[in-house]
Amino acid sequence: MEPRIELFPTTKFIGKRLKMSLTANRTLELWQGFMPQIGRIQNRLGTELFSVEVYNDILFFEYYSPEKLFEKWAAVPVAHLDFIPSAMEPLEIPKGLYAVFPYKGKASEAPKVYAYIFGTWIPNSDYLLDSRPHFAIMGEKYKNEDPNSEEELWIPIRKA
Repeated sequence: MEPRIELFPTTKFIGKRLKMSLTANRTLELWQGFMPQIGRIQNRLGTELFSVEVYNDILFFEYYSPEKLFEKWAAVPVAHLDFIPSAMEPLEIPKGLYAVFPYKGKASEAPKVYAYIFGTWIPNSDYLLDSRPHFAIMGEKYKNEDPNSEEELWIPIRKA
C-alpha cells in the first residue's frame, strides 16, 4: 500500500474534543456529542468530516502504550473563526507534508492499516513521522462499520 504525498495547507476547524486513550476510547461519545450540533457551524468549507488526533509529542509513538492519552477532535473545516458555537472550540492544523493512505473497510479494522503505516511504511520510507496533528477525512463514501466504507488517513511526515 503506497500513499500519495501531499502538502496540506494551514486550515482552520471548529469542533469538539475529548482526551482519550486506545484502552479508554471515547470516539463514539465524541461524535455523538458533535453531530447533533454540526448545523450550528457557520462558514463550513465542504461537507467532509475530520477526525483529528493531537499527540503530546513525537515520542507518543516511540514509547507506545495503549493507555497513553491523546486528544481526539470531531471537526469540520471553516473559512474563518468569527463565530464559534457554544460547547465547541477552534483548531488550526498548520501547513505540512502528509502521507495519505486511502482506506476501504470497517472503521474497527483500521488499526491493521495503522500498524502497517507505523511499523512498515514509515521505517522503510524516505520520511520520518512529524509532530503535527494526524487526521482522517470522512467524505460521502464513509459509512463507519460498512465493509465498503471509504476514508483517507493523513499521517504527518517530513523528509528523513
